[in-house]
Amino acid sequence: MHLEELKKEDNTTESINNQIAQSAPGQKPSLKDKIFAFIKETVELIVVTLVLLIIIRQGFIEARYIPSESMVPTLKINDRLIVEKVTKNLRLIGFKIPVQRGDILVFYPPPEGNRGKDLRYDPLSIFARWTGLPFLPQDDAYIKRVVGLPGDTIEIKKDEGVYINGRLLNEPYINELPKYNCTDLNDIEVYRKKGLSGKIIVPKGHFFLMGDNRNRSQDSHVWGFLGEKRIVGRAAVIVWRSLMDKSPLFQQSQTLINF
Repeated sequence: MHLEELKKEDNTTESINNQIAQSAPGQKPSLKDKIFAFIKETVELIVVTLVLLIIIRQGFIEARYIPSESMVPTLKINDRLIVEKVTKNLRLIGFKIPVQRGDILVFYPPPEGNRGKDLRYDPLSIFARWTGLPFLPQDDAYIKRVVGLPGDTIEIKKDEGVYINGRLLNEPYINELPKYNCTDLNDIEVYRKKGLSGKIIVPKGHFFLMGDNRNRSQDSHVWGFLGEKRIVGRAAVIVWRSLMDKSPLFQQSQTLINF
């Protein structure tokens, strides 16, 4: 009986010693523990990075590049610019910061202006819009200048320019005068197909946008008014332009808006 008790005490002591050895400082973790720790840290890093990316991209700024010549000479092909979203988000929560005539906006075009394609709302597309990750499918976005505000009457006259409420708009930024007339809803393709006619009056919550390169821009004179909910943000500053377009090796960023 005494021997059995001694054996039990020895076993208990050995178990305690093993536990102490396992928890002793300086002991090298197993390969399995290393792999688990690596995966855990990597997942945490990815999640934190994505959360920060979404907060910055949706709440403050995002980067865009110019793929076409519709905004020449103000913006050139392959220009990189920063789009600010603060003013748009402040409007959403009730601040009265109206869109100004002359603002350059990035937006998702209506399907009539994008070969019938509209925004997709499946989880992958929404995640792609939130993050802007280049390896995910992205919705097409356009960039144009605000010409007409809600309530404005728009007339575009060949070789003259744009008239707002009967007055010629001063536009020193355009590439050339328009080579077309657009003075009636019937002159706008999307409304002509619907059989609409009458004065071009910008409805509430909408805008009339045009490219600075007037004769090489698919804009509101083709696909009509833009709803405010389609606005992504306002072009703020050019951060990079091809050296072929400017002689100095280093160039200052070009501001597009005044705060």
